[in-house]
Amino acid sequence: MVEESQGAPFDPTEHPHRRWNPLTRSFVLCSPHRTKRPWQGAQETPSKERLPAYDEKCYLCPGNARAGGQLKNEDYESTFAFENDFAALRPDKVQDIAEGQDGNAHPLLRSFPARGRCYVLCFHPSHNLTIAQLTTAPYTAKEHILPIIQAWTRLYQSIPADNPFVRYVQIFENKGSAMGCSNPHPHGQIWSLDYIPEEPQKELESMKAYANDELNMGCAKDDRGRPSLLLTYAQLELSLADRPRVFEVNDDFVAVVPYWAVWPFEVLVLPHKRQIASLAEMSQEEKLSLAEMLGAVACRLDNIFECSFPYSMGIHQRPVATSQGGQDELGDYAQFHIHYYPPLLRSATVRKFLVGFEMMGEPQRDLTAEQAAARIRSCPTTHYLAVESS
Repeated sequence: MVEESQGAPFDPTEHPHRRWNPLTRSFVLCSPHRTKRPWQGAQETPSKERLPAYDEKCYLCPGNARAGGQLKNEDYESTFAFENDFAALRPDKVQDIAEGQDGNAHPLLRSFPARGRCYVLCFHPSHNLTIAQLTTAPYTAKEHILPIIQAWTRLYQSIPADNPFVRYVQIFENKGSAMGCSNPHPHGQIWSLDYIPEEPQKELESMKAYANDELNMGCAKDDRGRPSLLLTYAQLELSLADRPRVFEVNDDFVAVVPYWAVWPFEVLVLPHKRQIASLAEMSQEEKLSLAEMLGAVACRLDNIFECSFPYSMGIHQRPVATSQGGQDELGDYAQFHIHYYPPLLRSATVRKFLVGFEMMGEPQRDLTAEQAAARIRSCPTTHYLAVESS
């Protein structure tokens, strides 16, 4: 047997290593040396199309007929929300599925009813304006992004009030055809469900475990004096010399490429001053800070490759109270935060795919979180399209 040497000193910019994600309690394999390999794989065709401000064929533009053909949009001048004409969930109550009722009579094959309502939120009446462009003059976060946050807050509160069976409200945006978006008009979705979906469920359980672990007593505290996983993480990132993963910070929020990121330019937006469980618990000043942060994040991403940078963005926050069961106990540990999962890797034409080892083993990335944050940080917060037209 050949005796192994101690090896070279570890260098996180060169040597493969695994990083721990405390939110999902999972690992990601980092292989930074692989960024040097030549690329002969698939490449996307970058979109150079300049969209009009209004498209008469768009199902989401003001005054137009919607996709179902039966209803028309309002002539809206700011945000506009409506119930999805092709919703993934329905509000109708059905009985629990008895064994064998779905054609399966084996305990390994189980089904459960899922109930909910789905909504679409148009961010702006202009067909060609994304959030990334709404902090560059003549647009401002206060006038053009804050109304989006106010609409999210209103829906987060009103949907459960009107549908007492709802336990969770998932707000998200799929931007770009690369993320499966079927309509380029700037919009997001709000799905309300009678259960907590798997991703926020895992995170809430991790936050609860962290709060109740006596080893974490010296960490940042939530509003009940318990250790807060995400508040601790936000303050840790801000306390480090050179802030290697931070690329944007304001009075209330910080944007980082998380240490455990899977996607090349993955972003996590966090409150850094206090525990904020949900949109409903933010002050007007905090909502404005969030609006400015969302605009800056999206603008910097667009400027990386000077393209409309595709991503899936989602808000994780406190589950909502129900008339049947009251406030979910896990909600006591919630910290509002936003995930961005963008797929572009090397350029506007090269995507990151989760295939092979990532599907069969565990997530893997080449670009380190620190390298990605430096790349985003180097981009301006004036949108490249405004620069081109000036």
